[in-house]
Amino acid sequence: MRLSVQSQPGDAIDMTELTIPVDRRAPPIAPSACCPSVQFIYFDAGGGHRSAAVALHQIIGQRYPGWRVELVNLQELLRPVDPVVRLTRRRASSEAVYNGMLKRGWTYGSLPLLRGLQAGIRLRAAPIEAVLEAHWRRRPADLVVSLIPNFNGVLFRSLRRVHAEVPYVTIMTDIADQPPRFWQEDQDQFIICGSDKAAAQARARHYRPERIMQVSGMVLSPRFYQTAPIDRSAARRELSLDPDRPTALIMFGGNGSKRALTIVERLARLPFAVQSIVMCGHNRVLAAQLAATDRCRAIGFTDQVPHYMRLADFFIGKPGPGSISEALHLGLPVIIERNRRTMPQERYNAEWVAQHDVGLVIRDLRHVGEAVTSLYRDDRLQRFRRNALGLRNQALFEIPDRLAAIMDRSLRPLQG
Repeated sequence: MRLSVQSQPGDAIDMTELTIPVDRRAPPIAPSACCPSVQFIYFDAGGGHRSAAVALHQIIGQRYPGWRVELVNLQELLRPVDPVVRLTRRRASSEAVYNGMLKRGWTYGSLPLLRGLQAGIRLRAAPIEAVLEAHWRRRPADLVVSLIPNFNGVLFRSLRRVHAEVPYVTIMTDIADQPPRFWQEDQDQFIICGSDKAAAQARARHYRPERIMQVSGMVLSPRFYQTAPIDRSAARRELSLDPDRPTALIMFGGNGSKRALTIVERLARLPFAVQSIVMCGHNRVLAAQLAATDRCRAIGFTDQVPHYMRLADFFIGKPGPGSISEALHLGLPVIIERNRRTMPQERYNAEWVAQHDVGLVIRDLRHVGEAVTSLYRDDRLQRFRRNALGLRNQALFEIPDRLAAIMDRSLRPLQG
């Protein structure tokens, strides 16, 4: 399958030619060692960490086919020291508990829970690092890349004890380090940031300037860069939707949310007709509840989210960095909420949306009707759309070359 991205309107560029914005046609950086080994550390607490790792793995396979990239699930690695695994006799894990909370929408008061997790990691640092040290000895790498928060301290220290010269990189999959030390630890490592805010936070934490690498946004799936033409009117008709009616895409992650029912009900009260595409994920109950709803099409779990986003005019959902970035990349203004239910690491995202003038932030999605009415007032929808398309997020293609530069510097002395 040939993938391409839009550089300028109407200008399709072969994805394999893309590199950092300074020179998009520069050749790949040649590492100093043959077939370098790279480990991507991820987990499934939320879906963004794995998806970012998989997306980068895919692009690296095209741009640097000689690299040996291994995806390492930290949860599986740490099962022997996971207290939830022990307490439940292997029937559950800390990751499963976290995902269960997200699925049920139990996010009120999540900051104390996060602080508790961080305290638990500090208390259990010795056994955690012992497991990690055994892993580094058993499976050494030329580069270690973390795509997860909270565990960067134990990962870095354990790696340093076993392989002191191996570079350690954290790729932030959140727009900011919120709350502080969620992503950025006080240690001499590389950090790849997708926003001005995150880069400024790294400087304030006294990371060395050459170890702070800023890219143009969050890591998206290659599917969001496909440029095959689409007939929106025909595609909407296939979903039994009106080809000309304002269309919302409603999404709350891979497990959906019953809050979509409230949003659809509020949209039905508007004085002008609005239809919706609701991404239900694995939530079959939600899909069944929406099946007979007028002006609404429920979609189950799918890897075709970019297709459905291209059929919509705006996005409604939670302020996750991935879903916001996906919607904006395809030119969809966003309507998101920020309140006590919002996860601590996602609260800054609402501020970022307002600063970049790409959508509306409301305190409660029960007021989504007023927000949609406001969106269609004056030229606000078009202004938000222009600003969204102006972001030009190319992080997926920028990061592999940044990693190559780090590895080249590290491995060059080994040439002798």
